[in-house]
Amino acid sequence: MAGRIVVGVDGSPQSVAAAHWAAQEAVRRGAELVVAHAWVTHVRPAPLATKDSTERGWAERVLREAVDSVRAAHPTLAVTATLIAESPVPALLSAVAEADTLVVGTLGLSRAAGVLVGSVSLRVAGRAPCPVVLVRAGRSAADEHLPTAPGLAPDEIPSIPYRAVVLGLDIDSPCDEPIGFAFEAARRRTTELRVCHVHEQEGAGPEGAAAAEHAVIALLRPWHEKYPDVSVATTVTEGRAGDELVRATDGAGLVVVGRRITGSRLGERLGHVAHAVVQHAECPVAVVPHS
Repeated sequence: MAGRIVVGVDGSPQSVAAAHWAAQEAVRRGAELVVAHAWVTHVRPAPLATKDSTERGWAERVLREAVDSVRAAHPTLAVTATLIAESPVPALLSAVAEADTLVVGTLGLSRAAGVLVGSVSLRVAGRAPCPVVLVRAGRSAADEHLPTAPGLAPDEIPSIPYRAVVLGLDIDSPCDEPIGFAFEAARRRTTELRVCHVHEQEGAGPEGAAAAEHAVIALLRPWHEKYPDVSVATTVTEGRAGDELVRATDGAGLVVVGRRITGSRLGERLGHVAHAVVQHAECPVAVVPHS
């Protein structure tokens, strides 16, 4: 097995989407998939538990249904189920101790309330030692591929080209981990990597933009040599980094952003750019920690 991917499920539509995204990614990598569900005893019954079932029985059913769904779609995939008797955030953080990637569901921005919902996903993405991919409800395997004519059979989907991978690049704090993750993702999908750097210095003018473009080219040069088969398109724009990067994700299959590990005693958290992308990007978002 080439690594391990963990996906957290809770029975919600977004966690179902996350489970199937994680399964497809495990197939691409030839990795093991671990489906994890956190369960703790409450004084009051779980909202979805029926009168003739225990909370543990309900938790086991949630996990079993997720695993059965994934196995039905990917019968040859190695899938392990794990029920963790702990609250969700510490449970998922412990589950990824030996994992390469964690996948969780997210609701993104609540249009009604105008606030970000899915605090477990956000807290885990801000603290996990490995990359965390956040997947919205309703995402399917077909959404990773370019549009096709109606009536396409499910077994035909893998032959359709993948949508591009987008990397948000900060040249002021370059880091190998997000760049490497993005190149690998593009290589596995045989698709284009679009590197987006946002130049936020007001009044820098054409000279500042040109300097930023040269910095991007120099930073990516060794990665071109390491991944000669990956087609790369670079864009340097001016504006607010979060807004511009979200705009760059239009039509993409995956966006990759970095999260600096600060070691703060107040706890790790997402930066404002990553936070904006998680809020507004329609495609899955990979948050990759780096030093």
